[in-house]
Amino acid sequence: MINPMKIGLFTPLRSPVATPEFLTQLGAECEERGIASLWLGEHVVTFPKYESRYPGNPEGEFRFPQGSGLLDMVASIGFLAACTRTIRLGTGICILPQNNPVYAAKEYATLDFLSNGRLDFGVGVGWSWEEFEAVGAPWERRGARCDEYLQVIRSLWCDELSSFEGEFYTLPPCYAYPKPIQQPMVPITVGGHSTAALRRAARYGHGWYGINADPDETASILAHIDRLLEAEGRTRDGFKIVMGTTADALPMDWIDRYAEVGVDEVLIPFLRQGTKHLEANLDAVTPYLEAARST
Repeated sequence: MINPMKIGLFTPLRSPVATPEFLTQLGAECEERGIASLWLGEHVVTFPKYESRYPGNPEGEFRFPQGSGLLDMVASIGFLAACTRTIRLGTGICILPQNNPVYAAKEYATLDFLSNGRLDFGVGVGWSWEEFEAVGAPWERRGARCDEYLQVIRSLWCDELSSFEGEFYTLPPCYAYPKPIQQPMVPITVGGHSTAALRRAARYGHGWYGINADPDETASILAHIDRLLEAEGRTRDGFKIVMGTTADALPMDWIDRYAEVGVDEVLIPFLRQGTKHLEANLDAVTPYLEAARST
């Protein structure tokens, strides 16, 4: 029997419309309607023009309204954790190699602690060299750097006395508290479609986060993940599959088809933010919730 599909929202919170009032109402409404999760996004700065190609649309262009920007993801999850009780809160994604891994471990362990174990830690390597340059992080070999940072974070979350020695990072023996509520650690969901990203998910992750893949493409990717998991001595049992989309509308029959190929949760884009049309925008998610309950 296929477990019922879960429906979450991909909602990168942006100023000036994602006000405290909006976040409070959004969290309450989502819990009341049975929405499983909210996944936020991370971009600390944006640019008038990009040379980097954005993978979220066919044109490869990253568009953002003038005078707007994403809220800090750590602070936003903390705010949502304080005004909700049951909904899961995800990073979709944390661009890990442009973050300091010790700070990331501390911040997200604290969020898991304060949310009573409701955090999903989604990570990826990023697509914009411009943003890496702005924060002073190396763009080259960011994938290998991400792998090491995940190992640093695992030690800080799981070991009483944490340490790590690698090519890119050295962590001397130290103590890190609080530990996450979720044991043995906050689940790590690795995003990306490249072979390196899928291998990272199989080696270090508790799940995989894809975007804009139709059910047939997803089935092919999951077959690849199965082979990579097998090479790590693992299976997909307990390995969470999350599929997001940036499309304006997701075909309703895809919910059943995603469930059939092994997707556990589908994230519906929730980009029209602000309290004025919140009810109507959430009403548009209801058919997906109903379809998921019938899977």
